[in-house]
Amino acid sequence: MNVQFKKGALELCVLVFTLKKDRYGYELVHSISDKIQIAEGTVYPLLRRLTNEGYFATYLAESKEGPPRKYYQLTKAGREYLEQLVQEWQQFSASVNEIIEEGMD
Repeated sequence: MNVQFKKGALELCVLVFTLKKDRYGYELVHSISDKIQIAEGTVYPLLRRLTNEGYFATYLAESKEGPPRKYYQLTKAGREYLEQLVQEWQQFSASVNEIIEEGMD
């Protein structure tokens, strides 16, 4: 898949995956990787930036399988940002699909 397509969608995917439950970094990487091939190192800088921008709160929780894990919890600002991104994505993808359909006929 085109790298630029992935870059544009990765932020949206990270936010969507944390909407219903808090997640830790590796869990996010694994969940996204099930659908889109990504490198593990691409998610952590994104998580750091989104946290710095106030879209995530973080906390540590004990793990049965090793050291404590850092969980990412979507904040109110994060939910609002996600809603905005989803609207923008839907408009954008509908427009691109329309262009493709018109061009491929």
